[in-house]
Amino acid sequence: MKTARVMSVFGTRPEAIKMAPLVRELQSRPGVESLCCVTAQHRQMLDAVLGAFDLRPDFDLDIMEPRQSLYTITAKALLGMERVLEEARPDLVLVHGDTSTTFAGALAAFYAKIPVGHVEAGLRTYDRYSPFPEEMNRTLTGDLAVLHFCPTPANRDNLAREGIDRGVYLTGNTVIDALRTTVREDFVFATPLLNRLDYAHRRVILVTCHRRENYGAPMDHIMAALRRLAQDCPEAELVYPVHLSPVVQEAAHSHLDGVENIHLIEPLDVLEMHNLMARAYLVMTDSGGLQEEAPALGKPVLVLRRETERPEAVAAGTVRLAGTEEERIYALGRELLEDRAAYDKMARAVNPYGDGRACGRIADAVEYHLGLREEPPEPWLA
Repeated sequence: MKTARVMSVFGTRPEAIKMAPLVRELQSRPGVESLCCVTAQHRQMLDAVLGAFDLRPDFDLDIMEPRQSLYTITAKALLGMERVLEEARPDLVLVHGDTSTTFAGALAAFYAKIPVGHVEAGLRTYDRYSPFPEEMNRTLTGDLAVLHFCPTPANRDNLAREGIDRGVYLTGNTVIDALRTTVREDFVFATPLLNRLDYAHRRVILVTCHRRENYGAPMDHIMAALRRLAQDCPEAELVYPVHLSPVVQEAAHSHLDGVENIHLIEPLDVLEMHNLMARAYLVMTDSGGLQEEAPALGKPVLVLRRETERPEAVAAGTVRLAGTEEERIYALGRELLEDRAAYDKMARAVNPYGDGRACGRIADAVEYHLGLREEPPEPWLA
């Protein structure tokens, strides 16, 4: 039997959540030797996901350092990947999304003349500085890749407008595959507070805020809105797993400490995050992944950003752009807490991100590209 070696490369918590089920799917294919390389761009949060999915990387670059910059992340990942690719000699390298690891991994593979497959391809805001540096990371990765796995038709159309129409596959988003294995009704949280919350009678709001483009005044405005919302809506409980970034830690604690119904907690592993989201009333976030995960669980999302590369959710009605201005964030938050019709309209909207079979489609496309199967994969009919 013909075999091929496929290496999946990732380095952050969101990438790991979305790539772990794909690594598992590739491991199940007899003709594929599935390898996993992590850069550990986010060490602690990455390790939690690896443990949750019982994944053991074949290669670990361990690049994270205190107060690391985009320069050090990219340079260390690129140099580390040179050594890994020389040793492993994969037939295909898979990268995910839009991180600095994504771009460095794709560039390293290109330098080694190894084909690149881009999982979660085609997302765009068309503003090179927002999100920063993600917009340019994914655009440049798209130029380097030969296989493009698009979650939605809009992502496919973005690539077509850029002249990329070969090796493009419509798959759905792998995060929906991950949710099928992580969310459980009988889940018990390791974080004691999360077991004590009254999800049935209180309005639990899951909050995340960590993006670089929100550093400074935008983050101050977001925090001020969250504080007002908690103080004026005592029936709400805001749960904020605070990112480990020192900038985010300082902003969150300086604005939100001392408010009784705001809970600043340590970052959650993927199992706790997904199960908290499933039990929450509402999600307020500047994360990309949560914009996809929460709608799959029937949870409205207020996006704490000026724009989103995931307009499908806005069009479907599961997501609203709240921006970074205090008054708008506060007003939209209060509306969803007090107007049941507005809440139900978002909660009952159809999730546009897939059917939980994206990993199978991507694996089929990989096998087809590598000559391990004769028929191309069936596309997801969104």
